[in-house]
Amino acid sequence: MAGFHVYAAGTGSNVEHPAIRRIAVSDIFDALRLGLDDFWDKPSHYVFLCLIYPVAGIVLITWSSGGNALQLVYPLMTGFALLGPLAALGLYEISRRREQKLDTSWRHAFDVRKSPAMPAIAVLGFMLLVLFAAWMLTAHALYAHLYRDAVPASLFGFIGDVLTTQRGWVLIILGNVIGFLFALVVLSTTVVAFPLLLDRDIGAYAAIETSARAVMTNPVPLLLWGLIVAVALAAGSLPLLVGLAVVLPVLGHSTWHLYRKLIEPAPALAKVETRKGN
Repeated sequence: MAGFHVYAAGTGSNVEHPAIRRIAVSDIFDALRLGLDDFWDKPSHYVFLCLIYPVAGIVLITWSSGGNALQLVYPLMTGFALLGPLAALGLYEISRRREQKLDTSWRHAFDVRKSPAMPAIAVLGFMLLVLFAAWMLTAHALYAHLYRDAVPASLFGFIGDVLTTQRGWVLIILGNVIGFLFALVVLSTTVVAFPLLLDRDIGAYAAIETSARAVMTNPVPLLLWGLIVAVALAAGSLPLLVGLAVVLPVLGHSTWHLYRKLIEPAPALAKVETRKGN
């Protein structure tokens, strides 16, 4: 039964299927506005909290550049989009606490470790790490197939070859198409999964299934959301990944508000909100 708790449901033997709301494109921008409000509440705290991601990224890119693995620099940078839902866990918790008018000091971002859904969260986190590893291996395999033993000697030589040769353009086009497919899988399986688990311990399977239903119910708004996330992460990655210290918290908080717009509250919470409305 413990295993079922992790994979299927928080309590009992029946899988919970949260109701999905239909949203409009305007709701995406409203979620971004609310996420920005959360960020501006205590921006220095969140920037400090998220500096670990650009620092880790710079270390990995430096290692790649010095270890004859220049072809991994771009996949590493774009791979942040795959790990973003996991990286923003603490930010969802901060938004949840701010919503409930609780203390939002940065240390509360680590309260996620106390969540009863932590085993299910760990399963989803492991799934994202596997997808990230698969993306890195696929990107390397594509590069090896196209370049074989002709490895550019320097970063600028590699960039020049990619931008000015036929094999370079094939690498760009195929690499981005494959990367898009990986990102689509992550969007479809985790768009609301992590916030949902922090809010309601329903198990990893139900969280993934709910995310998939949310995407199928709202394909246009959520594809736009995925595009915004991809562009924002790319922009944040350009200045040596330092921009991620701002982009990640804004997107993380916005994801929480997007979750609130997409998913109907649990029955007990809905009754409380109805009483407050009356």
